[in-house]
This record gives sequence, structure tokens and C-alpha cells, in this order.
Amino acid sequence: MAKQDTINMNPSLVLSGGIFLAIVTIVHIFYEGIIRPSAEAVIAAYGAAATGNIWVILKDFEQQACISIGLYCCFLMLYKSFRIKHEEPLYTMNFLAEDEDGEKADVEEVLKKLENSAFKDSGAMSTWITCIQRYINTQNVQHASDAISTSIESLAAQLESGNSMIRYVIWAIPSIGFVGTVRGIGAALAQAEEAVAGNISGMVDKLGVAFNSTLVSLVISIILMLLLHLLNNRQDQMVIKTQKTCEKHLLSHLHK
Repeated sequence: MAKQDTINMNPSLVLSGGIFLAIVTIVHIFYEGIIRPSAEAVIAAYGAAATGNIWVILKDFEQQACISIGLYCCFLMLYKSFRIKHEEPLYTMNFLAEDEDGEKADVEEVLKKLENSAFKDSGAMSTWITCIQRYINTQNVQHASDAISTSIESLAAQLESGNSMIRYVIWAIPSIGFVGTVRGIGAALAQAEEAVAGNISGMVDKLGVAFNSTLVSLVISIILMLLLHLLNNRQDQMVIKTQKTCEKHLLSHLHK
């Protein structure tokens, strides 16, 4: 995995594309096998009175698209959350701790170990490596401290930019719902003559498309915004923990 993807915690393009195709396929099978047949059965049995049925609300293509990309967005956020959980121990480790005999750890030896670590491209480890490299090059603790501040700011910015796809999906879902609204209203107006003649079932069905697509898309976007808020909170905590552990375990050692 590329270093950029490791720090911003995005899945690889291959994994991301495979999961997206799998979600689209599974949702389509579910729609064709359960939702649309159930909706048709309810409409045939109750007619216009079936507009409030859950199957009827979900049956249209706009709702299918919203659910598909909504689930994909959930995957992206869950992936990032698991990555944060997996790297959690790094934010409390003291790589420069004294050994059992009270001997100080050799800074250059620690740097070599960190550079060969499996977590070398993670946010916390990258900050340690950058700071130690700056200290070895300059033998100045203040320069090392400045390197920590720069690395922390870069980490926060990369985590924020890594959420751009999630924010785009959350924006796109209501837009897809509005597309369904426009399509439904346009189709309903085409049924105006039949409605004037006394057959309102066609117009009611098309208006259902208009309102249901907006309803579903807004509900999904509200849920996703909550999940994004929780993810952002975990990422902020990760940045804070990285800064604290560097100041506590790294700078305190270099000052000795």
C-alpha cells in the first residue's frame, strides 16, 4: 500500500473497487429478488393506499442507488475506524524507554528499528521517524520539536483530505434523491389527463417516486453524517494522542 494511503487510511484502489462492485451487485439482487416483487404485490393488493408501505417506498432506482453508495460509504468509514483501532497501541508506546539496566536507548538504533517496522508509514510512526531524523541531523531539540509540530499538522491535513470521497458521497446521495423527485414530478404531470378523467392511480404512483426518493436519500445522508462525525472525532483523538506521546516519550528523552 502506498504511504499516502497508509497515512490517510484509505483502502487501496483494488480493494475499494472490488467492495463497491460487490455492494452494487448484492443490493441489485436484493432489489430484484425481494423489494420490487414485494412492492408490486402490495400495489396490486391495495392500489393507491399502498404508498406508505416500506417496499413501495424503497422500490425505485434512485433509492437503490442511494442505498448502494450509502453502504459503500459505510465501508470506507468502517475501514478507517478499524485502521485507527489497529494502530491504537502506537500512540502510547515509548520507543526510547530505558532498558532494565537503566541504560538509555541509542537514538540511531531506534531510528533503524522504526524505519524497518511494519508501521513505518503510519501517522504516529512517521512522526517519530521525522523527529528523530531531525534531531540526528541537527543535534538540536528545538528543531526536533518543530519537526513534531510540522508532522502533526501534516497528519491532520492528510486525514482530513482522506475523507474527501466520504464527504462527496454524502453530498451526492441527496442529489440523487432530488433527481428522483424531478423525474417523479415530470412523470406525474404526464398523467394529468388521466387524473382529470378520474384515474388518479398513475399520478399517485409517480408522485410517490418523487417524494420517496427524497425521503430515503435524506434519511441515509443523516445517518452517514452522524457516522462521519464519529469518525472525525476518532481521527482528532488519534492526532492528539500522537502529539502527546511524542512530547512525553520522545522530547523528554532528547532533553535528558
